[in-house]
Amino acid sequence: MKIEILYFEGCPNHRAVEDLVQDVLSELGHTAELKRTAIPDEVTAAAMRFLGSPTIRIDGIDLEPDSDTGRYGLQCRVYSTPSGLSGIPPREVLRARIQVGHP
Repeated sequence: MKIEILYFEGCPNHRAVEDLVQDVLSELGHTAELKRTAIPDEVTAAAMRFLGSPTIRIDGIDLEPDSDTGRYGLQCRVYSTPSGLSGIPPREVLRARIQVGHP
């Protein structure tokens, strides 16, 4: 399994997402290749189909595959959680995706 975290420098949430990913992997007893990709500019954001920081892709698929709005750029990403919008995805969503993608 390969997990990629895409972000832009200065994102207030990307380190917390890295910690969340590591914590969930540890909790599940899984290992994964973890790649961090900094998105430096709008051109790269468009080329990478970057929906905002932080974005998590598991084996190349966005954590929320139906969230592609076509608006790519250096912006903060928000995730829907039971308590409202957050810059960090729900732990349960990440956990479920890792379990589904891991044999």
